[in-house]
Amino acid sequence: MKIKLNPDEEIVKVVKAGLKEKGGYCPCRLDRTEDTKCMCREFREQIADPDFEGFCHCMLYYKEK
Repeated sequence: MKIKLNPDEEIVKVVKAGLKEKGGYCPCRLDRTEDTKCMCREFREQIADPDFEGFCHCMLYYKEK
């Protein structure tokens, strides 16, 4: 398993700016809870799935098998 940033530098720039603006919480979500703190719960659960390969919700991270 390998987790890396999205190769699209513009997406990374926009998402990181949103994270900074929201204090580390997912810029794609309205609520600010521990579940939406980057790396969000949704992506942590996807990481735990050995069959999952793909981007997190915000497209910042990519998990390879």
